[in-house]
Amino acid sequence: MKDILNFLHDLKQNNNREWFNDNKERYRQVQDRWNSFCNELIKEIGTFDNDVAHLTLKDCTYRIYRDTRFSNDKTPYKTHFGVFLAPGGKKSMHAGYYFHVGTGDTDSYPDAHMLASGNYCYDTEAIKVLREDISYGWDDFKKDVINVADRRFHIDMEGALKKVPREYDADAPYADWMRLKSYCLTANVDDQFIMEPNLAQRVAKIFQTTKAFNDFINRAVDYVKEGNK
Repeated sequence: MKDILNFLHDLKQNNNREWFNDNKERYRQVQDRWNSFCNELIKEIGTFDNDVAHLTLKDCTYRIYRDTRFSNDKTPYKTHFGVFLAPGGKKSMHAGYYFHVGTGDTDSYPDAHMLASGNYCYDTEAIKVLREDISYGWDDFKKDVINVADRRFHIDMEGALKKVPREYDADAPYADWMRLKSYCLTANVDDQFIMEPNLAQRVAKIFQTTKAFNDFINRAVDYVKEGNK
C-alpha cells in the first residue's frame, strides 16, 4: 500500500489536470494495485457474507474523478480510494462494507483511513422501520448487533436530527438511534494498519464483526422494497 499512499499524498499537493496527466501511468499502476486489493477483499468478505461474494470491481469501486458541478471545491480528483461491498452493488441502497484509504493527514473524511458498515442513503420508510425495530427490540439489538462489533466502531451521528422524534422517549437508552437519518458504524485506522501485511484479511476480519449490523439494516430495506412492489 505504500505506493498508493505516496501517490495520494502527491496528488493532494498537485490536484490539477496537468500534474495528473503527467503522472497518468503512475496512476494506472496504483489503480491496478488497488483493484487487486479490492478483488482480494471481495473474496475474503465473501467467505462469511454470501450476498457480496459475487460482486465485481464495477459493482463496488469508484472513479477517481470528482463531480464538481455542485461543489465549491473544484479540485478535479479525489485524494482517496474507496470500495463498498453491498448486496446488489454500491447503488442498491443496501447496507454493506466500505473501506477507504486516504492520505492519513487528519482523522476526518476524506483524509482518514476508515472502515464503515451500513449506508448513508435510506428510504424514509426504511428509517421508520429501523427506528421501530431498534426501540422495540433494544436489548437484543444491543446484545446481538452492537456489542458484537469490533470496539473500534462507533455510531456515526453526522446529519442526525437535533431532537429525538416526538413518538420516542428522549431519555431512552436507544434515543440517539432514533435521531439518525442514516445508519452507519465507522472506525478509523492509521498508516501502520494500512502498511502491515495481509491487509485484506485483517480488514475482512474486522468487518465480520459488523455482519449482524448490516443484516439487521438490510432486513428493513428489503421489507420496504417488497412492500412497494
